Amino acid sequence: MIDSQSVKADAVVGSDSRGFDGGKLVNGRKRHVVVDTLGLLLGVMVTAADTGDRAAAQVPLGQVADAHHRLALVWADGGYTGSLVEHCLAAFALILAIVKRSDDMRGFVVLPKRWIVERLFAHLMRSRRLARDYERRTTSAEAMIYWSMTLLMTRRLARPHPGRG
Repeated sequence: MIDSQSVKADAVVGSDSRGFDGGKLVNGRKRHVVVDTLGLLLGVMVTAADTGDRAAAQVPLGQVADAHHRLALVWADGGYTGSLVEHCLAAFALILAIVKRSDDMRGFVVLPKRWIVERLFAHLMRSRRLARDYERRTTSAEAMIYWSMTLLMTRRLARPHPGRG
């Protein structure tokens, strides 16, 4: 699953790496994440918030395709339609399946399979350091996301499993 999240940037974030996301009305940065079916992070890229999803998706999808050779299908929302679908198939041998919202749905509805990445965003927002982007460099912001996911994975591994042992 691939998706993006716009977050507000702190005053220390330079104007060269921040932008205004007109859809969310956020002045800051955008986190582009790729997760597996368990909701664990496979790849992340942080850009200015005015960067389009289709343009930015090529980099994290390429990184994930190189690192995970068995990956064949990636779900995405309607913001990733267009030439990106053909590009993924030709360049990375990935099928980009668009999960679209039906016309009769009203309000905020989490679509099937999309709850996986929304759960990751909820976890990131629970991390105080990631509720707002405080990092000067985008690479530092990406490292903070990886650190937060490391904490989540170790908590899941350390959780006692009933019926074992």
